Amino acid sequence: MAVYKTGPFLEQINFPEDLRGKFGINDLPQVSEEIRKYIIDVISEIGNSHFSASLGVVELTVALHYAFNTPYDQLVWDVGHQAYGHKILTGRKEVFPTNRIKGGISGFPKRSESSYDTFGVGHSSTSISAALGMAVANNYKGEKTRQHIAVIGDGAMTAGLAFEGMNHAGFEKDANLLVILNDNCMSIDPNVGALKEYLTDITTSHAYNKVKDEVWNLLGKVSKFGPDAQSIASKISNALKGSLLNQSNLFEALNFRYFGPVDGHDVIGLAKVMEDLKDIPGPKILHCITRKGAGYKFSEEGNPTQWHAPGVFNKDTGEIVKVLPKSPQPPKYQEVFGHSIVELAEQNDKIMGVTPAMPSGCSLNIMMKAMPNRSFDVGIAEQHAVTFSAGLATQGMVPFCNIYSSFMQRAFDQVLHDVAIQNLNVVFCLDRGGLVGADGATHHGAYDIAYMRMIPNMTVSAPMNESELRNLMYTAQLENMGPFSIRYPRGKGVMTEWKTSMKAIKVGTGRKLTSGKDLAILTIGHPGNFAQDAIQELKASGASIAHYDMRFVKPIDETILHEVFSKFDKVITIEDGCIMGGFGSTIVEFMADQAYSSQIVRLGIPDEYIHHGTQKELWADCGFDTKSIVTKIKSMLNIESKVASEAVNA
Repeated sequence: MAVYKTGPFLEQINFPEDLRGKFGINDLPQVSEEIRKYIIDVISEIGNSHFSASLGVVELTVALHYAFNTPYDQLVWDVGHQAYGHKILTGRKEVFPTNRIKGGISGFPKRSESSYDTFGVGHSSTSISAALGMAVANNYKGEKTRQHIAVIGDGAMTAGLAFEGMNHAGFEKDANLLVILNDNCMSIDPNVGALKEYLTDITTSHAYNKVKDEVWNLLGKVSKFGPDAQSIASKISNALKGSLLNQSNLFEALNFRYFGPVDGHDVIGLAKVMEDLKDIPGPKILHCITRKGAGYKFSEEGNPTQWHAPGVFNKDTGEIVKVLPKSPQPPKYQEVFGHSIVELAEQNDKIMGVTPAMPSGCSLNIMMKAMPNRSFDVGIAEQHAVTFSAGLATQGMVPFCNIYSSFMQRAFDQVLHDVAIQNLNVVFCLDRGGLVGADGATHHGAYDIAYMRMIPNMTVSAPMNESELRNLMYTAQLENMGPFSIRYPRGKGVMTEWKTSMKAIKVGTGRKLTSGKDLAILTIGHPGNFAQDAIQELKASGASIAHYDMRFVKPIDETILHEVFSKFDKVITIEDGCIMGGFGSTIVEFMADQAYSSQIVRLGIPDEYIHHGTQKELWADCGFDTKSIVTKIKSMLNIESKVASEAVNA
């Protein structure tokens, strides 16, 4: 592991108590600068990490650990890709270069990794509810001085869960809860929606900003004058905010005391504000204005979406390092989706596109540019995205609702209740299906096959390559298709010539790719390519392997399955999904229901949480990469022992 230099202050800090014990408040800007430089030095070289989000909260992170007695005071980061400074300050400075590398530290806060990581995160908008639960529990235990801080971005604040948490917190008046709203007008793509406009009104109101400091000074000192003065000051604050902004304060309507906006890069000012806020009881919200990528000019001035996770880059020039391939490369599956939906929408004026805050990640931005009136980024709101799509479908539209597989878990009830019960033609394009790599357990799309196949009326499918993705998309938008799920993995496909003509596939039909007599492989989705490679490797050993790409998990191709189980006594199923209740389980259920008795081995994601690493490393760990398939088939056919026996006899 490479060794990276830290500055003279940072090298003295291993835990927050070092920050609080060795340095004064006037040292915090230098500490912040050294943390920022360390993040830039490390991430520019390891290149597999998030970047600009952590740079934007360096001063906020330093101020939090300086003002609060962490980990006794409990700090909850929302999403967590902005927590690198937090990790550096909390005992992980030396191992920070292992970030998101297999066997290294996680890219997100993780309770098993550190006592300072009070809540495991990865999906957005959980911080307020979690911190409120901690505050209520600790009040019950008599730990009434313990502070609880939730740091949430303006993008994550758009999710319903955040408002549910605030709605409850407003009635828990004894809870020591501080919500810090990190407002940088960005989630990953630019933030959207009415909340963004509301926050912009607050931060750009000159009249309000002119008096906010005086109001803050009054509120910050009211405890010295008793409860009556406190009540009066609060009413003055509400009146000023309401009249100056020409609207009521949303947060105070939920019984939060609102403070701000404040400069999120003034670390000394932040530390002072936080010290004062500790003396004010009940739920509070501190509105901090930050810049994503702050302190690194290339990130601040460049494409903010690109700098969210830029890969390896030259820290001195800002040039993002891209290794140009020697030959044409297949596209990413999400790029195929992005171009294909535009092609389909040009042919079918009923098609619309919907995504919850991931237009660049899922490539719906291509349609948003070409057809802005037919494509919608609804913000971080997966439940709304699904029910909004259902509403579109009731009026004859064909919405393609594109949500990452792991995020679709958050909208399961809407899929079941609002779409499937009504048999509406909503096309769910589940990007990042399967193991996603360095994001780890919170982001792996392991469960969608299992949870989609259990829903009545749902068609569940997965393409083996780019052409099949296009064909499934074409099929899904045909009339009276009902709920239709198409899942595909993160990363590249296998076809350089992928712009094939789109054609309909008969729902519930698979295809035989290879004939054989010794053993049958049944695959769903991209791992079918691993099986094809394994069959090529096994040819030298004389193994005769049949391969069926099933394409659909539901309805399953029973004609193929009858052929397989009547002909083969050895069968392998392969999927990039959980084997509990997934594709392999579907095959086993069919075998049992039809009274077949073949030996069947299921390869896929085991019944455990898989941590971070590269996709190839994780496929191997889970035992369904090409090498693992070859090894399993050789074992089932006793190929190695046969070869050894033949050698002895010779």
